[in-house]
Amino acid sequence: MDKPQNNNRGFEENTMAILDSSGIKDSRDIHDDRVSFLEAVRSTSLASDSPSAPSWNMYDAIFKILRDGESLELAMASYQILSDLDKQYLRVYLTNSGGTDELVIVKEKFSALIEDMAQAVNSLDVQEGMKAVRNMLLFQYLVNVLEADFIPRHTLYKESLNWVLFRESVLNMILGSRKVNFKSLVRDCMSLVLKRCRHNMRNSLQDLKVVKESGKSTNDSDVSLVNAIPELQRRTCSAVQKLFTLIMGLDDIRKEADLLGATSRIDGFRSPALEIILDELTYNINHVSPFLEVFAEPKWKLEIILQYFSKYCLKHSVRTRRSNDAPKDLTLEGVLNYFSSTMSTKSILKKITSEVVQVLLAHAFQACLSLKHDPDHIHDSTEKIGATLLQICNNIISAFQNLRKIDDLNLLGCPCYMVFEQEGPEFEYSRPLCHQNENLPFNSSPCVGPQTWNLELTSFEKEALFTAAIISSQKLGTEG
Repeated sequence: MDKPQNNNRGFEENTMAILDSSGIKDSRDIHDDRVSFLEAVRSTSLASDSPSAPSWNMYDAIFKILRDGESLELAMASYQILSDLDKQYLRVYLTNSGGTDELVIVKEKFSALIEDMAQAVNSLDVQEGMKAVRNMLLFQYLVNVLEADFIPRHTLYKESLNWVLFRESVLNMILGSRKVNFKSLVRDCMSLVLKRCRHNMRNSLQDLKVVKESGKSTNDSDVSLVNAIPELQRRTCSAVQKLFTLIMGLDDIRKEADLLGATSRIDGFRSPALEIILDELTYNINHVSPFLEVFAEPKWKLEIILQYFSKYCLKHSVRTRRSNDAPKDLTLEGVLNYFSSTMSTKSILKKITSEVVQVLLAHAFQACLSLKHDPDHIHDSTEKIGATLLQICNNIISAFQNLRKIDDLNLLGCPCYMVFEQEGPEFEYSRPLCHQNENLPFNSSPCVGPQTWNLELTSFEKEALFTAAIISSQKLGTEG
């Protein structure tokens, strides 16, 4: 496997000489020299019939162009060539020797790369203009490097359960760096998803309109920058999700290593990312829906939801870090059992609002469908769902029915309460007049007859409920 090394001193000197700006004062000339440098690296290290690996000095020069570049052209070109070089010249990879997989790690200047990446992580507070572009590209590149380092280690770990593989991983070293405040990192990433990715994408179109309507002249670079930002934001959101997935995967492995007694004091301690995410969603319930709307990875989305419910549904016992008698994890089937009757539903609604419950159940069902139909997640679907798809569908419908009876019909203490029947695919229910007329004093008159009332669900929740009903009816029809 080829790797970056100083094996072609003449090539390095000639190429690096392009960046020599001694005596050059015109910024345009410096820009052109950097473009020429990137083209020379691509031509020799990627496009040639006999490509030559760039030296680490050249890697550093490309990274600095990405970090410090003042034009969209340089930022995009340097990011792309770094990504292509990492695919061509792997830093970490598996090799098979005598039927045994071994991990090969290119360690040259790895520590310097970690330091640069730690600084990039701390720059997640996205600004406007080119600084925003640089920060987003740096973050995306960081996550790509972390993933490329994580995957081969994980492959080998599944065979050996050797925690040292991850103790020495780039992700673990970055998260353990004093330059990175881990809790702030997780919160900044959540903020990036909630504010920038969900709400601000549409603002780029408004920015372009403002630029055109202002008295200032508009050049091609201004328009290109405004047009590029929405796509960069979308990709940055995807990178945030990938980073969360990697960190939670590392935390899961660390937890397993703890139980096996493989960790020690040198591994330090930090709160798991999932715990921080749950705390943020618990104390800011308005963030639950937008966060789950953006976070699409089904395995961890379902895990987040199950852990959220477990804070209110399970009684946690005190246990040591390495206790083997851990309580059984809550499954989706177990969650739905808490909504199988009006009494149990009523108990949960004393702790969580019905609006939050509906959001969580709808997204849990979406994650369930994704896991059930993905062959790569067969184990996850069995372990975390705990029931057949038909059972889940029926239980989802039952849960929503009980939520409506409790929350919207105000069961608590009303003598006019009666059992309401489902009246069609729109899930309409009858209810007493005393619950329908706000101007009527509570229980001031007997119920004079059923009234039709529609469920107040979001479009996403309606879609989840409708899908559950369709699947249920199809499977029942097949069995019949």
